[in-house]
Amino acid sequence: MEPLKGLILSGGAGTRLRPITHTSAKQLVPVANKPVLFYGIEALVAAGVEEIVIVIAPETGDEIREAVGDGAAFGARVEYVEQDAPLGLAHAVLTAEEALEDDPFVMYLGDNLLRDGITDLVESFRAGDQDALLLLTRVPDPWHYGVAELDGERILRLVEKPKDPPSDMALVGVYLFGPKIFEAARAIEPSGRGELEITDAIQHLIDSGARVESRTVSGWWKDTGQLADMLEANRLVLEDLEGGVEGELVESRLEGRVAVGPGARIERSQIRGPAIIGANARIADAYIGPYTSIAEGVTVERAEVEHSILLADCTVCDLDARMEGSLLGRSVKLSRGDGVPRTLRMIVGDRSEITLP
Repeated sequence: MEPLKGLILSGGAGTRLRPITHTSAKQLVPVANKPVLFYGIEALVAAGVEEIVIVIAPETGDEIREAVGDGAAFGARVEYVEQDAPLGLAHAVLTAEEALEDDPFVMYLGDNLLRDGITDLVESFRAGDQDALLLLTRVPDPWHYGVAELDGERILRLVEKPKDPPSDMALVGVYLFGPKIFEAARAIEPSGRGELEITDAIQHLIDSGARVESRTVSGWWKDTGQLADMLEANRLVLEDLEGGVEGELVESRLEGRVAVGPGARIERSQIRGPAIIGANARIADAYIGPYTSIAEGVTVERAEVEHSILLADCTVCDLDARMEGSLLGRSVKLSRGDGVPRTLRMIVGDRSEITLP
């Protein structure tokens, strides 16, 4: 088989994660202190896919280029293609056709996370003669997804968000395609929402007699497009965290698996893992609970935080209530005046300043 390339889709406005995504690409919001996009790149490289095309949007493309660079840091060679408007996944495939050079490729949605990676899927595709190989997962609410009707592992039909689902097997954001997908994407019409849907292109492949098969995901899969999903992905990644202290502890106690980055200083505080504390963070007279990711340069003083994500250079201080289930953007300043204690849950965009009554 020809060389297998990677196609990562990193356009999309990230409207469900606003206000964070007003100032940052949704694929660069970190999970366990690493941008979601990086997990996808690493999964491709681990599967032996080293030539990667990233489809970017005009609004966030420069930020993604700066974060990923030429791919050398990941052991990859990265090329960028700009999709002028969000006209669908099949449109993104056509946008990248020239860069992919008619080679078979893995398409990976840049805001997806797969615990066990895609190595087995790629090996199965390399060894077989499929025109497309799709990853599926069993879901409790298939009417929210693209759903497959199956004959064994062979896909007979795809239905987008069906009222009467033919199965509970939903499409995960990873697809492997041979070059026939380009012809299929050109053959379809835009959907009711004005997009070229990848499900329609795959259905065209099936209807034209192409071999379209599936594999079921092992481990967990998360689409990190919403706050609840982002926090859940953070929890799942932290479950596999290896602890280790590179920073400084002063009269503090760590429980469970806690990773403390270089230059971080923890004073008179309790950290319950799994949790990660980034480089040069300062935690003083505070409690950091499980499933919390504290990025580099964050300060937490006289406050309690758990099951949350704090982005770089945040300051959280003097809270009489425990903050939980929250996502704070970069350089947010959150403090508290006098008032009645209460539980805080919030999503706060970059460089905000909030003083609570």
